[in-house]
Amino acid sequence: MVWKILKLPKGKSTTDKKLIAAIENIAGFSPSNIELYKLATIHTSVAKENNQGQKESNERLEYLGDAILGAAVAEFLFKKFPFRNEGFLTEIRSRLVNRESLNLLARKIGVGKIVQFDQKNAQLQQVILGNTLEAIVGAIYLDKGYAKTKKFVIDKLILPHNDLEELINSNSNFKSKIIEWSQKEGKELRFEVIDIKKSRNFKEFTAQIFVDNEPAGMGYGNSKKKAEQDAALKTCELFKIL
Repeated sequence: MVWKILKLPKGKSTTDKKLIAAIENIAGFSPSNIELYKLATIHTSVAKENNQGQKESNERLEYLGDAILGAAVAEFLFKKFPFRNEGFLTEIRSRLVNRESLNLLARKIGVGKIVQFDQKNAQLQQVILGNTLEAIVGAIYLDKGYAKTKKFVIDKLILPHNDLEELINSNSNFKSKIIEWSQKEGKELRFEVIDIKKSRNFKEFTAQIFVDNEPAGMGYGNSKKKAEQDAALKTCELFKIL
């Protein structure tokens, strides 16, 4: 499908100007169809119904962006490591684009400044930034095509924010890291899911880690496992384990 390029009128809104500036800062180019990027920033928690009675959120763009992001990184790794097997390539791709990595990356590059979500849920932003970044990748693909999207993914997301050599030699399982640390230091460690928020389209887990019965890192995710990994990452950062 070829998307019609939207030419913004001279009198574009302040909101449009801010979004254009944000996309230029994140991606390094100006959007041609600003409507795609608007949609990419709308979380389902604030989505409004269109004339057909369907809620317009970034979920479809997130689905597309997830596939394009995975393909771009897979192609990059395939060419970067010509003699490595499928298992190695899959593992490194997973470390680069897993939910925790994408959430951290999205936070770094400023996605939190443009995502629209239910402000009543103070913790929601912690778990949706990676999804929003995927939606932005989907928007770029529809707006600019695969070649430019791949260049954005590799040149703006992967290479500036990852040391591939370090990534290959490191263990990105933060839960394993904190467990190993607690055993070495003789600390009592406990993981607890302290809250589960549910809505029709979204589920959010909140996990808390206790070290010697004292609260440490708190994490969020759309599954118990992801929330515990996020809590483990926060605890690793707290105790300077990384």
